[in-house]
Amino acid sequence: MNTRSMAGWRQRTLRRAALRLVAAGALAVLAACATAADPTDLPPEGTGSSPYGQFLAARAALNAGRPADAARYYGAVRNLDPDAAGIADERAFIATLLAGDVTTAARLAPTSDEMSPPNLSLSRLVRAVEGMSTGRARQVRDLLIPESAAFPHRAATALLAPWAAAMSGDKEGLLVRPQSPGDRLVDVFGLLAQARLFERAGRLDEAETNFKVLAGGDSPGQATVLAYGGFLERRKRAAEAIALYDRLLATEPRNTSVKAARARAEVGRAEPQPTLRQGAAQTLIPVAATLIAAGQEQMGLAYLRLALRLDPDQYAAWILVGDLLDGDGLAEDARAAYRRTPSTAPEFATAQAKLAWSHQKAGDKETALRLAREAASGGDVDAVINLSDILRANERFSESADVLTPVLAGSPPDWRLSFSRGVSLERAGRWPEAEKDLKAALALNPDEPELLNYLGYSWIDRNENLNEALEMVRRAVSQNPRSGAMVDSLGWAYYRLGDFPQAVTTLELAVELEPGDPELNNHLGDAYWRVGRRDEAGFQWKRVLTLDPDPRIRADAERKLAEGLPPTPVPGNRKP
Repeated sequence: MNTRSMAGWRQRTLRRAALRLVAAGALAVLAACATAADPTDLPPEGTGSSPYGQFLAARAALNAGRPADAARYYGAVRNLDPDAAGIADERAFIATLLAGDVTTAARLAPTSDEMSPPNLSLSRLVRAVEGMSTGRARQVRDLLIPESAAFPHRAATALLAPWAAAMSGDKEGLLVRPQSPGDRLVDVFGLLAQARLFERAGRLDEAETNFKVLAGGDSPGQATVLAYGGFLERRKRAAEAIALYDRLLATEPRNTSVKAARARAEVGRAEPQPTLRQGAAQTLIPVAATLIAAGQEQMGLAYLRLALRLDPDQYAAWILVGDLLDGDGLAEDARAAYRRTPSTAPEFATAQAKLAWSHQKAGDKETALRLAREAASGGDVDAVINLSDILRANERFSESADVLTPVLAGSPPDWRLSFSRGVSLERAGRWPEAEKDLKAALALNPDEPELLNYLGYSWIDRNENLNEALEMVRRAVSQNPRSGAMVDSLGWAYYRLGDFPQAVTTLELAVELEPGDPELNNHLGDAYWRVGRRDEAGFQWKRVLTLDPDPRIRADAERKLAEGLPPTPVPGNRKP
C-alpha cells in the first residue's frame, strides 16, 4: 500500500489559499533576536529577580513566539533597573506590537535617533497607523516619508502615505502614486492604491486606466480582480465584472472570494467602496504576506497586526495570524484568530479547515471531525474537501473517498479532487477505483510532481508498469530533487527493475535527505541485502524499528531481521 502522505500537499494548498495576496519581491526582517531558550523554563517576574534574568526571559519568550510574556518581562526590566529603560522600552515596543496591542505599542514606541534605523522606521510606522486609526492622520503624516524609512519598512511607508493624505484631507497628496525604486511590490500595489483613490476623488477614467494596466497581464492577481470588479459593479457594469471574475475562476475554480464577488454581481448588489481605513489595511496585507512567504514571519506578524488595527474585519489577515501563532505552538491563540472569521465571510471555509486541523494536531480528533462536518453541512466545496482530508487523517479512508463523490460529480474537472479521492481509495484498498482517479488527475495535470510520484510509486510498489512508472518518478525528482520521498520512489523503481547497485546509490541519497523516515530506511536495507552488504542491511532494518514505523513496516522489518530476504526476485514489469 502506498503510504505517501497527502498531509504535506494539503497543508501547502491551504497555505496558498491564505497567501493569495502575496506579491512579487522579498523583504528582509528586523534584526533577529538571540537563540531561544526553552519557553517552558522562563524565570518568574517579580521582586528579587535580576534585571538581566528578566531580560533573558524576555528574549527567550519573544523567540519562542510568546510576545505578550516578552512585553511583561521587559516591563520588569524597566522597573528593576531604570538605567536599562531605553533598551527595555525598545524591546517591549516590538513584543507588544507582535502581541497585537498596537495602541500600547505606539505609546511605547521609542523616538530616539540612537535607535537602529529599521527599529526607528518601524516605530514611525506604528505611530502613524495608530494615528490613522484614531482620526489623527493629519498629525502623523510626517511619519510616513518613504525616503527616510529604512529597509524593510520603506515599502509599507510608501504604500500608506497616500491613504494618510486622504484621511487628512490633502486632495493632492492622496493622488500621488507611491514610489520605491526597484520595489516590484510598491509598483503593483502602489498603482492599485492610486486607482482606488482616483475613484474616491471622482477621477474615474484615470482609475480605470490603472485598473486596466493591472488586469492586462496573463494572470491578474486576486487583489486586482476584486478591486477592479468592485469598481465595475459600482459603475453598473456587472457583465464586465462577471467576465473579469470568470477569467480568474477559470484557473482558480474554488477561489471563494472571487466566487462570492461573482454571485454578488449577478444579483446587482454592488460592493460598497472601501473606507479609507479598509483601503489602508488592504495595502498592508500584501506586504505582510510577502514577508511571510520570504520566511520573515515575525515582521510579517507585526504588519498583520497593523493591518488589523486599521480594519479588524480583514479575515485573510486573521487567518495568517492564526497560521503564525499555530507555528509558534500557541494553539489557543491561533484558534481564537481563526474564529474571528464569521460564517458569512468567503474565507470561512479556510478558517474552519485550519481550526479543525489545529484540533487534529492536538489529538482532539472528535472536535476536529465535528468542526469539519459542521462546515461541510452547507455544501461548500472547500469545506467538503477539508472533511475528506480530516477523515483520511483519521484513517477513515472509504468515507473520505465517498464524501468527495458528489463534489466530483457536480464540479468542473479538477485534478486536485481526483487526486484526493484517488489517494483515499488507494489507502482504503480499493485500487482499481483509485487508479482510475489518479490517471484522470494525471490527464488533467500531467506535470504535477506530487501526482507523478504518487501514481508512479503506487505502480512501483505493486510491481506494475515499471518502465512507465520509472519515467514518471524521474520527472517528479527533476522538479523536486531535495524530496526524500520522491528520490526514494526512484530508488525503489531501480530495485523493482533489478538494478540493485543503482538502487543503493539512489536510496542512500533518499535517506540522507529524510533520515527519519522508516519506509526509506527499510527500502535501503533491502537494497543493501541484494548487493551482499548484509550487515548494513541489518543495521537499516534495526534503525527502522527506532523510527516509530506503522505496524506494517514494523512487522516487515522484524521478519527480515529474523529471516533475511528470499532469493533475488525476477525483475518485474507486470501490467494491471
